[in-house]
Amino acid sequence: MLLTPPPPCGVDDAIALGARFGVAAATARDLGSERDRAFLLLDGAGEALGVLKVSNSAEAVATLDMEEAAVTHIGRVDPSLPVAVPLAPPGAGDGPRRVAWTSPLGTHWARCYPVMPGHARSDPLALDDRALDAWGTTTARLGWAMRGFAHPSAIRVMPWDVQHALSTRPMLRHVADADARAVVARVLDRFEEVVAPRWPALRAQVVHGDLTCDNALVDDDGFVTGIVDFGDMSHTALMTDVASMLDSICTGRRGDDLFRTARLLVDGYQRVTPLEPVELGITGELWAARAALGVAIASWRAAEGLETDAGFATRYVGTSLETLDAILSAGWEAVRDGFTGTRDGVGPDLAGRRGRVFGPAVESLSYDEPVQMARAEGAWMYDVDGRAYLDVYNNVPAVGHAHPRVVEAIARQARVLNTNLRYLHPSAIELAERLTATCPPSLDTVFFVNSGSEANDLAWRLATTFTGNTGGLCTTRAYHGISYAIAPFSPETLRPEQLPSWLERWTPTDTYRGRFGDESEFADALARLAGRGVAPAMAILDGVLQSDGVFDLSPSLVQAWVRMTHEAGGLWVADEVQGGHGRTGEAMWSFERFGIEPDLVTLGKPMGNGHPVAAVITRRDIAERFAADTVFFSTFGGNQVSVAAAHAVLDVLRDERVLPRVVEAGAALRAAVREVTADDECVGDVRGIGLANAIEIVRDRVSKEPDAATTDRIKNALRRHGVLVGTTGWHGNVLKVRPPLAFAAREVPVFARALRAALDDLCDER
Repeated sequence: MLLTPPPPCGVDDAIALGARFGVAAATARDLGSERDRAFLLLDGAGEALGVLKVSNSAEAVATLDMEEAAVTHIGRVDPSLPVAVPLAPPGAGDGPRRVAWTSPLGTHWARCYPVMPGHARSDPLALDDRALDAWGTTTARLGWAMRGFAHPSAIRVMPWDVQHALSTRPMLRHVADADARAVVARVLDRFEEVVAPRWPALRAQVVHGDLTCDNALVDDDGFVTGIVDFGDMSHTALMTDVASMLDSICTGRRGDDLFRTARLLVDGYQRVTPLEPVELGITGELWAARAALGVAIASWRAAEGLETDAGFATRYVGTSLETLDAILSAGWEAVRDGFTGTRDGVGPDLAGRRGRVFGPAVESLSYDEPVQMARAEGAWMYDVDGRAYLDVYNNVPAVGHAHPRVVEAIARQARVLNTNLRYLHPSAIELAERLTATCPPSLDTVFFVNSGSEANDLAWRLATTFTGNTGGLCTTRAYHGISYAIAPFSPETLRPEQLPSWLERWTPTDTYRGRFGDESEFADALARLAGRGVAPAMAILDGVLQSDGVFDLSPSLVQAWVRMTHEAGGLWVADEVQGGHGRTGEAMWSFERFGIEPDLVTLGKPMGNGHPVAAVITRRDIAERFAADTVFFSTFGGNQVSVAAAHAVLDVLRDERVLPRVVEAGAALRAAVREVTADDECVGDVRGIGLANAIEIVRDRVSKEPDAATTDRIKNALRRHGVLVGTTGWHGNVLKVRPPLAFAAREVPVFARALRAALDDLCDER
C-alpha cells in the first residue's frame, strides 16, 4: 500500500460519495493521509456533516470489513470508548458499510463516519499531566477492548508495526544526514540484539497499532474524544500500542520532561493493563524503534516521490531524531530503570555507601562477603550474579518468597483501594474473624497494626492499662521489637546495664545441658521485681525461643509460668511474631502445644509474607478497659492491601496443606543433619520442632562449651556453599535453621550436603 498512490479523489468526488451515505454536503476539505484520502464533509455554512475515507486501491476488502467488525466488537466490550463507527449507506441493511468508487488506479472503497467532538491533530506539547495519564489509560482500554477480537485479515505485515522495524534497514540509505542515519542504525541494532529474541514471549493480540495524535480527536483539555482510524490494525504484540503512544505523545519534548512524560503515559496505561516485567524491560527499546522506523519510512517515501507533499511525510523526522538522541544519551539501562523503577545500587563500594548513609547503629551485614540479592522464589534466593542460595533463615516470607497468591493479592488490591479502618472494611472484619477462629474462644478481639514491634508495643499498653502494673518479664536473650517501650524486652540487642529496673529476665530451659528445667528461674525473676516494689503487667514469650537458642519447652513448665504470672497480677503474652503461622507444623500457633490460654497473642512479620501487617489478639474485657482510657487507631493498620496479603497467606496455608508439610520437612531435616554430623565433635546438639531448628556448635561434645567463633565460620562457609543461615543463642553459638515454610523435604539433601561441605572446609582450615 505504501507503494500505491493514494486515490485520485477530488472535492466533487467526495461530495458525491457523501451523498451515497445520505450526507448532503456542499463542500469538502481534504484532511491528508499517507495511503488513503480523507475529507471533512461540510454544509453551506461550513458546519461539519461527516468524515469520508476513501481507501487505497491496494487495500483488501476483507481488511475494511475487519475494521468495521473491530469497532463493533469494541462497542460491545467498552461502549464508552469513543471509537468511530462507519455509517450504513441507505438501504444497506446488515450489509457492509461501504460503497465502491472507481478510478484509473482501480476500485476504491469509501466509508463515511459521523462527526465526533474534538480537535484533530492536536499538539502533544499542550497536554498536561492529567491528559497524559488519560492518554495512557485510553490506549490501554482500547487494547483491553480488542483482546477478545480475532479476524483472519489481522495476520498481516504493517510497516508501522515495531516488530518489523528491522525491515526498514534498506530504507536507511534515504536518510540524508549521515549522523541521523547512524543514530537510526544504532537503534535498529539494539532492537535486533535485545527485543527480537524476546518478541515471541510478549503478549500478542489484534491491536490498533497507531493510536497517535494524528488518529485521535481531543477536547480542549487534551482528553481523547474520538479514535478515528483503524487502518493499521494487525495481530502483533500488545506493546505495539505503547510504542506508538510514546512516539507520538512524547515528540517534541526535551530533557527530563521527555522521560517524565513517557513515564506518566506508561503509568496511565498500567492503571488498566499492568505491564509484565519483560514488557516493561524493553519499553525504551520499543519506543526508540517506533521513532526510528518513522524516520526511515518517512525518508524513504519522500525520496521515492511517494508523497505529493514531501514536507508532510517528513514532518516528524526532526523531533523523532531528537528523541532518539535523548534516549541514546541517557543510556538504555537508565531508560529501562525509569520505566521499571529498578534501583540496582549501581556503583562502586556499595558496602561503604551503606555504612555512610545508614550509620553505625544499624545491624551489620550477615556475611564476611556481603551478598546482594536480586530476586527470590519459594525457599530460594538469587544474587545479582545469578547464584542460587537455599534460604533456611528468613521467617518473614512465611509461605515462600514471592508467592504468587500473595503477590497478586497485594497488586490486585493496590489497584483498587487502600485506606484505613475508619471506613467499613469487610475484608478486615473477615480477617479478624479468621484469626480469632484459630485461637481459644476467650481471644475474641483483634487490633491491626503494621509490625511485630507495634504489636508488642500495643500489648504492653493493653497490659499496663488493664493490670495497673508497670513491670515486665522476658527471656534472657529475647527479641520482641524496637519501639521505645518494647526495646527493653529485647535483651538480645542490649547490654545488661541498659535493662531498666522495671524489667526482669528469666532463663528458659537449656534442654541440651539439662539446666533450668524447673520454675525457679521464673520465680526468682518475679521475686527480684517484687523486691523493687514492681508488680508485673505482663510476661512475654516467643514460643519457639528463636533468639534464646530454639529450645522445645515442657508444656507443664510453661503452664506454671503462666499461672505464676497471673498470680502476680500480670498478663501472659504469646509472641508469635518470629515463629509465625504454622512454624511448628503441629498447630497454627506455637503456644498451642503448651496447652495454655494466653491473654494476648501478637502477630507480625510472617502474617503478610513480608508485607507490613501485624495484629494483637486479646480478650474483650482487656480491650474494654483500654477503651475506657483511650481510643486506638493506626493509619495503616488493617489497610486493604495489607489485609489482602494476610488473607492470601491464610489461604495458601490451607490450600497447600502447609502444616503437615512442615512436620515432614522438619523431621527429615533434623534426621539428615544428625546423620551427616554424627562424627563431628563440634556439632553438639540438633534440635527443633517443625521448621524452627537449631544446630548448636561447641568445642567438643564432652565439655559442651559454646564456640561462637566456629559457629560464625560455619555460617560463612554455608553461604559459600549456597545456603543462608543465621546464628542465635545465649552465646551466639547456635545455627538458626528457620526457613520459609515453602521449604520441603526435597530441599533437605541440599542443606545436608552444604553443611557437610562447610564442616569439611573447617577441617581443611585447621
